[in-house]
Amino acid sequence: QVQLVESGGGLVQPGGSLRLSCAASVSISDTYVMGWHRQAPGKRRELVATFAFGDTTNYADSVKGRFTISRDNAKNTVYLQMNTLKPEDTAVYYCNVIHRTLGQYWGPGTQVTVSS
Repeated sequence: QVQLVESGGGLVQPGGSLRLSCAASVSISDTYVMGWHRQAPGKRRELVATFAFGDTTNYADSVKGRFTISRDNAKNTVYLQMNTLKPEDTAVYYCNVIHRTLGQYWGPGTQVTVSS
C-alpha cells in the first residue's frame, strides 16, 4: 500500500501563486511516475505535471512556463509550484504515483480555486 497526503490547496486570486505538496509513504525513488493531475467540474481528469523514470518531466501545454514540478527524495515529497494562476486552473488536484512493485495510487485530492 502507498499512502499519498496532499496539501497546499486553497483560494487564490488570478495571477497569484500556490504550492502543492504530496508526501508519499514509500520512497519516491522507487516510482516509475509521480506527479499531479487535475479534474475540473464536468471535465475529465487531466495530467498537469509529472516526473517519469527519474528526472524526466512532462507538463500539460496549458501550464508550461507557469507551473514547476520538483521533489525532495529525502522527504519522499513532490511539489507543484503554481504561478500566474488563472480561473481555468480551478480544479481538484490529485497526486499520482506508479510504484515499481506496488502499482498505481491516487491521493484524495486538494481543491484549488482561482477567483477574484
